[in-house]
Amino acid sequence: MKKNILAAGISVLALGLVLAGCGSKQKASSKVTTVRVGIVGSDKRVWQPIANRLKKQNIDIKIVSFADYNKPNQALLDGDIDLNAFQHQYFLDNWNKTHKSNLKAIGQTVLAPLKVYSSKISSLKKLKKGDTVTVPNDPTNEGRALQLLETAGLITLDKAALPTTHDIKSNKLNLTVTAIDASQTARSLKSAQAAVVNSGVATDAGLKVSDSIYTEKITAKSKPWINIIVAKGSQKNNKVYKKIVKAFQTEATAKTIKKVYKGNEVPAWNYKF
Repeated sequence: MKKNILAAGISVLALGLVLAGCGSKQKASSKVTTVRVGIVGSDKRVWQPIANRLKKQNIDIKIVSFADYNKPNQALLDGDIDLNAFQHQYFLDNWNKTHKSNLKAIGQTVLAPLKVYSSKISSLKKLKKGDTVTVPNDPTNEGRALQLLETAGLITLDKAALPTTHDIKSNKLNLTVTAIDASQTARSLKSAQAAVVNSGVATDAGLKVSDSIYTEKITAKSKPWINIIVAKGSQKNNKVYKKIVKAFQTEATAKTIKKVYKGNEVPAWNYKF
């Protein structure tokens, strides 16, 4: 009788340990991982639905907004954020070279053609001698904007990997081409005759695709301008980060991008050049 009672006690104890072990595994599997993602501007409409879906995978996305393009990469290096999603590959390559860093692209997001806007003229053909045109002043976007003006036939440039206003070789209208902070290009429309504006800045300023008077063409040469999700080099294979990229690159996100940006930005991960 005592043996039976002892055996029963051991069985109950063993069952309790098994259940406790299962409980521990269940608790461990429900651990939430917080990932801070840096963006430029205040628009979270694309990332919020992605964040909502990732909650089911126990990933908590915290969106951190920056006012300009100069801070998110440094914040990533400093550990203030875990990922950022604001730049194209050319910008990242130039930033890594300048700062001797090793940030890595882990996934493509959107392609955002540059556009020229104006509140004073309806076509670049209506620019007059001496008019002012503003462009972003960060190295890659300044060069890209100047190449856009060259394509439009307004200027010609000396050969340079990343041209600046100093590389303008000819300027038939003697335009005043002024490089300013990218975040200020839309505001400059109050004084300038035209401005080359990045898509995110245009969206935040309420500028529509239909408001633009000239648009950068998408070709095979556009590949360096594809926007990316970026991590520290040491974290490029992080499994949680890969889940975030996968959650971004979905048909649901493509529909959100189309709805939010109305052509200012297009999904890039499946783009066929």
